[in-house]
Amino acid sequence: MSNRWKAGFIQAFFDPLATPPPALPGPLYAWGNAASGMLGDGTVVNKSSPIQIGSSNWDVNESSVKRTFGITESGGLYSWGQDGFGALGQNTNSINISSPTQVGALTTWLAVSGGSYHAVAVKTDGTLWSWGYNVYGQLGDGATSTVSSPIQVGALTTWLKVCCGAYNTFAIKTDGTLWAWGANSGGPNCAGALGQNDVIDYSSPVQIGALTDWAEIYSNARSAIAIKTDGTLWAIGGNNDLGTLGQNNTDHQSSPVQIGALTNWEKLSTGGGRGTYCSAIKTDGTLWTWGDNNDGGLGIGESAVNPWATVSSPIQVGSLTNWYSISIGRFQMMATKTDGTLWGWGNYANGRLGNNLGSGAASSPIQIGAETYWGAVSTGEESSTGLKKV
Repeated sequence: MSNRWKAGFIQAFFDPLATPPPALPGPLYAWGNAASGMLGDGTVVNKSSPIQIGSSNWDVNESSVKRTFGITESGGLYSWGQDGFGALGQNTNSINISSPTQVGALTTWLAVSGGSYHAVAVKTDGTLWSWGYNVYGQLGDGATSTVSSPIQVGALTTWLKVCCGAYNTFAIKTDGTLWAWGANSGGPNCAGALGQNDVIDYSSPVQIGALTDWAEIYSNARSAIAIKTDGTLWAIGGNNDLGTLGQNNTDHQSSPVQIGALTNWEKLSTGGGRGTYCSAIKTDGTLWTWGDNNDGGLGIGESAVNPWATVSSPIQVGSLTNWYSISIGRFQMMATKTDGTLWGWGNYANGRLGNNLGSGAASSPIQIGAETYWGAVSTGEESSTGLKKV
């Protein structure tokens, strides 16, 4: 999963006796494609193994599309990488940044998430803020104008978690209600993704149903998936050409549908260059994936008949029961285990997996290094960041 919110808000029904949480804050590491400076090491040189970024300790790391966000242990929000459409929140429009740079001067940030060219964040006072590209209303401010520095979305103080899709946004409030806004009409191939049973774009937050038991939400370029507090897994809606809604079919949806009938889902992630695959971890520590298996992105190995076959319902990755977190990028997945080891699979060109190899693909999990100190990992389009335990 992507560590988009501070420790203590990672999951709604976390059992500290079953799996110890990561010891955050911790030092930040990055690897993969460094275009536009998105690794944050002051260069645009790709790195095929993890390197430390600065000397600060971080609470939150969020690798996005061509840029990265982070929140330090003191609550400061930082951004670096590509700055198209003001996506870095630095009050600029086209100046790339290759090292972490603070967004404003406040130290009250709790959570952050980035989409293709926009970002949304929550402060410790529960207020919601956004910036960047806004043509589909994905900033939620009731308009469609691009904004290059954070603006407050409404006046509520009850926002808890946020998740940006490519051109839309989802959020959960402290009362467990689920909200969404932005692209929903199909322009960027995400018709019905907001779960409103329609295909209309929304420029302000709209509630998805009336339930108050939503715990986790993740979205991608086409669709969104969620977990409720009862441990059930749901597809919120959107494009299902490659089975990402987990319904064992390819039918599109515009309102929430349950994925299977199990009640032991705990963590999740979704992504892919076309928003094409998903993953989830159960309370028993098993790892499951579904969607497009191009380049072995699902981690289930190669089929003798069709090596990159699409999977339209959750399938288990191996048989291990010690998976802790999972995060999906455009071409790859990264994960950590309860023993603190780091793993990856999928296409590893440009150093994406951090396995210190050239071009190629891994269709099942491979360990990245031998260290046992990884606490949280976040995977963006072609790069990743990770926090180590201290």
